[in-house]
Amino acid sequence: MAKTMKLTAAISLILTALCCLMYHLTDSKILLAVAITLGTIAYHFNIRLLVGGLFDAIMKNKADHTKKWFQVSEAEMKLYERLKVKKWKNKMPTYDIDAFDTSKHSWDEIVQPMCQSELVHETNVILSFLPVAASVWFGSFWVFLITSLLSAVFDLMFVFMQRFNRSRILRMKARR
Repeated sequence: MAKTMKLTAAISLILTALCCLMYHLTDSKILLAVAITLGTIAYHFNIRLLVGGLFDAIMKNKADHTKKWFQVSEAEMKLYERLKVKKWKNKMPTYDIDAFDTSKHSWDEIVQPMCQSELVHETNVILSFLPVAASVWFGSFWVFLITSLLSAVFDLMFVFMQRFNRSRILRMKARR
């Protein structure tokens, strides 16, 4: 998954630059629309890689799951049950599968990157709305808002998944 994300980020950035150059030369509205679309895709992929890399460099998958921020309430777990997180969580992609591999890591070692991953995705939810500011220059406010909302919801799914899984792992660990 990491390779796919990096490749998509790079290709969309290169194609954005090419479309911008071609738009500048031709003044074609279609090229402008394509450039905006590719630019938005490039932003969303690159910002996620940047945020993940920054958190990894700073935290190094060492997070204290006992902090209040990481605690999951019963009401929150009920929300996750209503959203049927257990059914769809295994269909979601994982950026770094090795970090969550139970054959390589203890449950304590797995819970830490889960917390870090949650923080990454929560940060991405907030940064998903930054492209809306571009509508000041390019117009198309609703296009920017809708793509930002979709990106934020996508990252929220990962937050829900991390919190749901971590809560279950900690309960299981406590029983042992």
